Parts: sequence; structure tokens; C-alpha cells
Amino acid sequence: MQALPIFYNIKNRRCVVIGGGDVALRKVNALLKAHAAITLVSPTVCSDILALISAQKIQYIQDCFTPAQLADACLVIAATDDENVNQAVSVAAQKQNILVNVVDAPSLCTFTMGSIIDRSPVVIAVSSEGNAPVLARYIRTKIETMLPASYGRIAAIAGEFRDQVKAKFSSTEARRRFWEDVLQGPIVERVLAGQDAAARGLLQDLLTDTPNTHPKGEVYLVGGGPGEPDLLTFRALRLMQQCDVCVYDKLVSPEVMELVRRDAELIYVGKARNQHTLPQEEINHLLARLALEGKRVLRLKGGDPFIFGRGGEEIETLMEHGIPFQVVPGITAANGVSSYAGIPLTHRDYAQACLFITGHLKDGTVDLDWESMMRPHQTVVIYMGLVGLAEICKQLILRGVSATMPVAVIQQGTTQRQRVITATLSDIAEKVMLADLKPPCLTIIGEVVLLRDKLNWFKP
Repeated sequence: MQALPIFYNIKNRRCVVIGGGDVALRKVNALLKAHAAITLVSPTVCSDILALISAQKIQYIQDCFTPAQLADACLVIAATDDENVNQAVSVAAQKQNILVNVVDAPSLCTFTMGSIIDRSPVVIAVSSEGNAPVLARYIRTKIETMLPASYGRIAAIAGEFRDQVKAKFSSTEARRRFWEDVLQGPIVERVLAGQDAAARGLLQDLLTDTPNTHPKGEVYLVGGGPGEPDLLTFRALRLMQQCDVCVYDKLVSPEVMELVRRDAELIYVGKARNQHTLPQEEINHLLARLALEGKRVLRLKGGDPFIFGRGGEEIETLMEHGIPFQVVPGITAANGVSSYAGIPLTHRDYAQACLFITGHLKDGTVDLDWESMMRPHQTVVIYMGLVGLAEICKQLILRGVSATMPVAVIQQGTTQRQRVITATLSDIAEKVMLADLKPPCLTIIGEVVLLRDKLNWFKP
């Protein structure tokens, strides 16, 4: 290690930046985040720096650099494109024992600024000691994806209770164990779900010895998206990795299931036409029972939990039992599958509205809102309509929709098994039968289907 990593408090302290261009602007913005009192020295400045000067956020000396300008500074940054000026700034600063950074000149620096991950009050800096700044930024982006923005709030809440924890636990070891338990438990999940008040309540209970003697678990209602695992949200992936038990549906792809915690218990509750592993009411009570046993329950659904996913029914039961839960939206099939099929649902030249419906059959007949489906300049997306496709097309034609209306049926969209059949209302059912498409399939009816040939970008 060639340099000691430290965090330097420069709040309200004088910091000097030499330079007036875009590089100097980046350094000024970094110092402003740390609430420094900034003096900028340069004969000319760019428009963005001029705006900061006009807003009185920084002090400006319109002049060439002189060593006297560094008086009383705690650090100085040279960000000019003149090597002689940068050399002079470094020499002058070191003579006055002032920390100095010269951009892109490690040999002239007594300190360097790492690539910063800001989750204030949690701050992480990555440094390559000036050898490979681009690599440091690359590492930063990797860490950024692993740390939710809410981690800053976790630190702030912990800070609020720090004195109480010190008062309750006399030894450093006891305090460390307490915070380890907190950071691995439901309190952190409350903060990550945006429930800061509930997190504070649980933490206060721990410190006043009044926790629930039978602690409940929690249910994570997570949308697994249309099938491609890269389309999962960061929060979905994090919860999938920490669950004790996963209750999952038929529409969750094998690739997504591979990302569930390896030692989690897996419970399949998938539904197919006329074949339900568990009735919905039993699924609702299963989730409640598992959570009441103290388990972290992942309810993993294909697409989005609240779009034909019956997630609302499940959380009604959880609320009746007072079980904490969080809902993580997923990319619904209509959005994900249509995008991968090259069919924009609302292209302004073809459609100004989009209708989502389910194509379930009821008592052997199709029971749909035909009037709403027949409106011009709209796209109709039908979930679970493969079995009733021929009848749906027949009824639309009988009610006056043109037999040449474009239709697309997409099987297992977004995955490497995606297949797309396009035709018209008059012949799509026959083409789908000949292609032997299998569920899950999504049907799109509307003029936007005409764009498929032009915008077909995903070719597994």
C-alpha cells in the first residue's frame, strides 16, 4: 500500500481549486458535497463554474496562480491543462505543508481522490493510487450495483440509537454482536422497503427488552419478470438470495429460479388450465403460516405481482394476520415480451392506448369485454389466451373488426426459447396450431404488430 486511505473533514474549511474548465468543475462539485469553503483561481471559467460563482457557492479569484493564493488552505487541487502551472501549484503547496492533488499527475500529488460511492453517511472510495483511474471507476460501478441507496438511511438510523446501545451494553464485544444481529435481521429490511418508522420501532423494542416473544417472519412478494434473469430488479435479486423458503409459480423461468438462495426450501404452487397445485386461498394461508413460523418467505411470481398475479389477494391475508411484507414490482409480460418481440405497444403512428386483458375461458365460452377490445387506435394484449385464441379471433371478426387486423403470438418471450408468430385475425389461430406453440404465450392485437418486421432486434 503506497498511500494511507483516510477520510478528511473539510466542512467549512478553505479549499483552493486552480483551473476553470470541466475537470476543475468536477473537483469543485466533489468538494461542494463535502461542504468545503471553495476558492477557485483561473483567468477564465466555463459557463457551469460561472453559474456557481453567480450563485455565491464558491469564491472566485480571476487571476493567474500565485503561491500567496494558498494561504490558510487545508488542501489544493490543480486542474489546469498547463503542466508548468500544475508543477508550480504542487511545489508551492508542499512548501506550505498543504495537501495537494494534481489531476492526472500522481508524482505531483500528496493525496489522491478515489472513485466515490456515496451513501451518506456511508461513503466508500476506491483508489488505484493513480495508476488506473478508469479501473477504479469500473470497480465503483460494480460496488454501486451491490449497495442499495437505502444503506445511507440504515447508517443514519443506527447513529440515532448509538448512545442507547452504548448505555445498554458495556463492552465493545456486546455492542458488536448487537449490531451484527440488527444488520442481519428484519430491521434492515424495513429500511430497505422504505419503512423507516417501523425499523425504528423494532430497534427500540430490542433496546427496551420488549420484543415480540414470538417474532413473525416476513413475506417478500417479488415479480420475477417475463423470464430473462437480467431483467430482475436489484431488490428482487437481493431478497431472492436471503429467503428461507421460496413459494413459486409455473411462469417463473428456470433461469430466474437458478438465482434463488441455494439452500432455501422450494414450494411449487403453479397453476395451469384446469390444474391447480394449490387453490389460491390455500396459497394465501400457506404464506401466512410460513411467516408465522418466523421464516423469510419469498413469493416469487412471473411478471409483476399485481398485474394478473393475484398478489393483492395474498397481501390481504397477510395484513389480516399482521404479517410484515414488501412488494417488489417486476416487468410484466406485456412490457418485456413485446419489447423483445420488436413490437412497441404504443407507437404514435398506430396506437394511443393499450388494453391488458386475460383470455381465460369461462364455462366453455369466451367471456370478454368485446366493446373495449374493438376501439380503434389501440393495442390489445391478451394474457393466457392461447387456448381460446381461435374463438377470440372469431368473435372480434363477427363484431366488425377487420379480418386483416395484425396479430402476434409470442411464446416464452425474452428467453432463448422465444418464438414469434405473426399473422391476421383470420389465420393466426391456424398458424399457431401448425407451429405447435406452448404456454406461456402472449397475444398482441393491433396495427403496431406491423412494426415487427422492421424492429425485430432480438433473435435467439
